[in-house]
Amino acid sequence: MNAPHPSRDSSPARSSGRAARILAVTSGKGGVGKTMLAANLAAALARLGRKVLVIDADLGLANLDVVLNLQPRMTLHDVFTGNGTLEQATLDAPGGFQVLLAGSGLVEYSRLTPEVREQLQSVLQQVRPHYDHVLLDTGAGISDVVLYALSLADEVLVVATPEPTSLADAYATLKVLALQQGRHRSLLAVNQTQKSGDGRTVAQQLQTVIDRFVRLPDGQCVKLHYLGEIPSDSAVRDAVQRRQLLMLSYPGSTAAQAILAVARRLAEPAA
Repeated sequence: MNAPHPSRDSSPARSSGRAARILAVTSGKGGVGKTMLAANLAAALARLGRKVLVIDADLGLANLDVVLNLQPRMTLHDVFTGNGTLEQATLDAPGGFQVLLAGSGLVEYSRLTPEVREQLQSVLQQVRPHYDHVLLDTGAGISDVVLYALSLADEVLVVATPEPTSLADAYATLKVLALQQGRHRSLLAVNQTQKSGDGRTVAQQLQTVIDRFVRLPDGQCVKLHYLGEIPSDSAVRDAVQRRQLLMLSYPGSTAAQAILAVARRLAEPAA
């Protein structure tokens, strides 16, 4: 496989001189706006001068192409099967970042095989030196494929909403990340909040439950790092229906400004 081509976008890109930070964006359940947030976070990071790649790691049920209104000629499936190169499958997306899209409805990616493990790891090793941030848009839930993708990331961002079912599934995801992957720290963003402060309330509720029921084998506590909330905003629905990025269609909207604030926190040097 060849290295991906440099972005042709005219926005300035910062070169860190080191390997990209790999961030997996995940959720305990579907329908919380995970892919929308991942795509718009990439656009916001690009706006901040970062060089960003988003990989659709939901290998069998991909929909990042729908969110971005892209029709790829080649996908990760072609790269995995040797029918295309990594360079050929890397596309410029609206918003000044790049994407590697996956196929949809491919049953062979519904379970974790040694081939899938090796291929996904190989792709990350090859792209990492060329970007400041690599975002993995994973599937929802805690399947083997999702958990393996999460294990390859430096950090995991869990997206939740204030709904009780979302909170329960977010807790289940955070618990698995702690007990199976030994993660002492996970990031949290709360989407679709109705009033200011709802996101912090959700973060406090989750942290309370984690403190009570989750303890790592070494005795250390698991801490959530709250990145912020994205308010419920009609501009989001309109952008999704138009298959456009919120950061491009409605950059002044309250949701877009909230996503930009989250991106600024992500762009800070890792602790």
